[in-house]
Amino acid sequence: MIQRIQTVYLIFTFIITGVILFFVPLWTSNGGKAFYFMQDQFYTILLGLSTMLTIISIISFKKRQNQFVMNRLNIILNLILLGLFVYRSLNLSGETAAAVSEKGIGMFLPIVAIVLLVLANKAIKKDEDLVKSVDRLR
Repeated sequence: MIQRIQTVYLIFTFIITGVILFFVPLWTSNGGKAFYFMQDQFYTILLGLSTMLTIISIISFKKRQNQFVMNRLNIILNLILLGLFVYRSLNLSGETAAAVSEKGIGMFLPIVAIVLLVLANKAIKKDEDLVKSVDRLR
C-alpha cells in the first residue's frame, strides 16, 4: 500500500539500490576511469539480491512480520556490500602517494539504503504495535 510511510521508504531504497547505482560510479581510478558496480560480478549479485529483497518487501505489505525480517536481511546485505566497497577502495592497486583514486558517491549509497530500511522497520513496528493494541481492546 503506497499510503504507508514504510512503503515510501522502501521505494526510495529500491531507487537507490536498483536505479541510481547504475549511473553513479563507485570510484574513479587515478587514470580517470570510472568503476561501476556492474564491472564486478560479485557486486552485481549482491545488489541484485538487495533490490529483489526490497521489491519482495514492498509487495508483501500485508505480512508485516515477513516484511520486517526481509528488511533486516537487506540491512545485513547492505552492510556487507558497504564493507566490500570500502575494503576494495582501500586496496586499489597502483595507488601511490602522488596519484590517489577518487572515491565516488556510489560507495556511500548503501549507507542511505540502510538508514531508509531502518526507518521502514521502525514504521512497520509502529503499525504492528497499533494492530496489537486494537486486538487487545476487542
